[in-house]
Amino acid sequence: MKAIAIPAIDGAYLFEPTPYADERGFFCRTFDAGVVRSVGLDPDAFVQDSLSRSVRGVLRGLHLRSGAGEAKLVRCSYGRIFDVVVDLRPGSPTYRNVATFELSGETQTTLYIPAGCAHGFQALTATADTSYRIDRPHDPAEDVTIAFDDPELAIDWPLPATSVSRRDREAPSLAEVLKHREEK
Repeated sequence: MKAIAIPAIDGAYLFEPTPYADERGFFCRTFDAGVVRSVGLDPDAFVQDSLSRSVRGVLRGLHLRSGAGEAKLVRCSYGRIFDVVVDLRPGSPTYRNVATFELSGETQTTLYIPAGCAHGFQALTATADTSYRIDRPHDPAEDVTIAFDDPELAIDWPLPATSVSRRDREAPSLAEVLKHREEK
């Protein structure tokens, strides 16, 4: 497994496994504490694993947490997703940058998203399972959502959004979220 820094989002990484494939399929390590530690992250900081299953066209996001934020490891364990990260850390050299990735069950690549970044994804296959490993227990009171179709972000989602939660559909713009954060 190797770690690859993502220049567009300071502190973000892709962790690419080394699959061992034969006539039976493949085997790969999807988490390696030593590799995570080698880029300055604490592998023991992750306290909760979650899984979402989505059908083609489902769009989830853009989500982040208020307060201390939430760092996460995201992996598409089955199918394919179009994944988006938006850096919303005011002191970051990549503040307001948007980075996109295709994650898939074929590669099992894991994306590390630093706390303070918004995240969303869209399922590209009939079924897509997305695994999350987060660094603090989820608290719905800290959930923040930004409109996935905000023109300021201009995210080029690959498919029409066939299904979006009510919360995501009614989310405020990036400008509104940032204004609210400044007022606090």
